[in-house]
Amino acid sequence: MVDVIIIGAGISGLSTAHWLREKGVKIKIIEAASQPGGSVKSILKNSFIFDMGPNSALETTPLVREMAENLDIGSEMIYASEHAKNRYILKQGRLISLPTNPVSFLKTDLFSWPAKLRLLREPLVSAGNLGYEESIADFVRRRLGKEFLDYAIDPFVSGVTAGDPEKLSVKSAFPKLYDLEEKYGSILMGAVKGAKERKKRVEASKQSAQLFNFKGGLQQLTDALASQLNQVSQYQAPVVEIDQQQKNYQVKIADGETLTGRAVLSTIPAFQLSDLIKFEGKPEKKHFAAINYPSVLVLYLGYHLKDIGRSLDGFGFLIPSHERKKFLGAIWSSTIFPNRAPKDYASFTLFVGGARKDLKRESIGQNMIQEIVDEFQQIMDIDGQPVLQESKFWSKAIPQYNLDHHLHENVFADIEKYNQGFFISGNYRGGISFGDCIKNSKINADRILTFLG
Repeated sequence: MVDVIIIGAGISGLSTAHWLREKGVKIKIIEAASQPGGSVKSILKNSFIFDMGPNSALETTPLVREMAENLDIGSEMIYASEHAKNRYILKQGRLISLPTNPVSFLKTDLFSWPAKLRLLREPLVSAGNLGYEESIADFVRRRLGKEFLDYAIDPFVSGVTAGDPEKLSVKSAFPKLYDLEEKYGSILMGAVKGAKERKKRVEASKQSAQLFNFKGGLQQLTDALASQLNQVSQYQAPVVEIDQQQKNYQVKIADGETLTGRAVLSTIPAFQLSDLIKFEGKPEKKHFAAINYPSVLVLYLGYHLKDIGRSLDGFGFLIPSHERKKFLGAIWSSTIFPNRAPKDYASFTLFVGGARKDLKRESIGQNMIQEIVDEFQQIMDIDGQPVLQESKFWSKAIPQYNLDHHLHENVFADIEKYNQGFFISGNYRGGISFGDCIKNSKINADRILTFLG
């Protein structure tokens, strides 16, 4: 008998367990895999360090630093190099720097003069009234124009969320962007006024927050959390049933063992959870299954610096969908963080698939990967083959907050409301990013503490 059973030892489950443990709550973590971390995978090979899942995170909340200090790895946190501030967009085969201030915006070749003038008229555009039913693509076309959608938002959405801007709900997937229009009537005016409010909340916007990682990769954080929680964790223990007996919950594991807890927190993906719930008022499975997790192939490449023809003076580049390339974009990993590649070498992380292309494991062969490598080398003016090549296929990568996502959210909220002590978390609620998961873990820990009294 424990206070809380946590299902899933990814960043959401481990972080929530960390906060609860600090308050003396008796917990048990159940994980189906043989090791913790979920999609957080850091690898050291031939003196290259690379992440095959989340590759960095934004420090939008002081909770990240607080957690690292609690785990005695605060000194292991590293921040992005000044060189990584430049972000590039591929346009007609050429990498063009994304403007970062009014002067560079007026000078850039990324947008035409009509598009620039259209953007400056944004504060005069009236607010919409579709709410959850408006896609991020429609929202941007209405407020900023088609060209800004094509060369800024489309590549950003594909590169960061692996999603389709025509399907993603602006209110569900980008709530802070939606709130700028709702509260201030303008994105540009809201960005200025909202900065003052974030400062009061000790919160950084995703535009100004520092990009961080750890010296050994993001897995260094999940490993530290798992080490702290090792005595209360059980691996290779897939859950087969969650039921309710009187005021307690029972979680049955595949080997026949049954655990009992006053509360249960699920942090596993939506499509895995629906079949496990056996208590009264079981929700319709369609609301869990309808959340799409498109597949993503992560391709990691290492090169001799002498073979690279262009300057590595940025974070990397994203590719608009109408450029018709075989991958979504590339991160210049060794430029962003130190010690990611040996001396005289550089490393890159490429992303393939997402909502643009439905990848199947069996379709990924050496010919396909070589075509992607060839495209990348042409864009980067690289003469020579990679000295290191690794890949990781995620069959279900990032949950999509599509136009009907709020309907699923309502169902999840009702499940919690009518089954006190059962909590649903994970990156399909409250944000997909690594930082969002840490921020939400504290919120969920506080909710659980309130329930436990």
